Amino acid sequence: MRTTQSGFTLIELVIVIVILGLLAATALPRFINITKDARVASVQGVAGGLRGAASLAKAQLMVSGSAGCGGTSTLNVCMDGVDVAVASTGYPTGGSGGGIVTAMQGTDGYSISGAAPLADFQPANGGGSTCQAEYNAQYGSVTVNSDGC
Repeated sequence: MRTTQSGFTLIELVIVIVILGLLAATALPRFINITKDARVASVQGVAGGLRGAASLAKAQLMVSGSAGCGGTSTLNVCMDGVDVAVASTGYPTGGSGGGIVTAMQGTDGYSISGAAPLADFQPANGGGSTCQAEYNAQYGSVTVNSDGC
């Protein structure tokens, strides 16, 4: 009696699945670009750090006054043993060498620019001028612009 085959064998199906898996593993990374998502997340993380540093500096000013770490400086607060310059609003000053940069205590991977009361934090590994977190010392506010990331 003769039997006719009516479908694929298990071995043939397994081989096809393995081939499709290999093709997907080599082709998929070319279609997925997560660099932009990583830059956006990084800028949002720095923005959170800026908000936290500004709030902590203002709280420190309210608690201990503006005498700084040595007790003689004016418009400085002592944060973790470091003098941080604060504006008349009580928030850390802006600018590329301002108080917010000192309050952050670590801005590796970011280029900092801007004139007081503003400070712009841009990823050093690219993203353009519209991929940044901008700190405003007048209001202690942080604005995230991730359009150009």
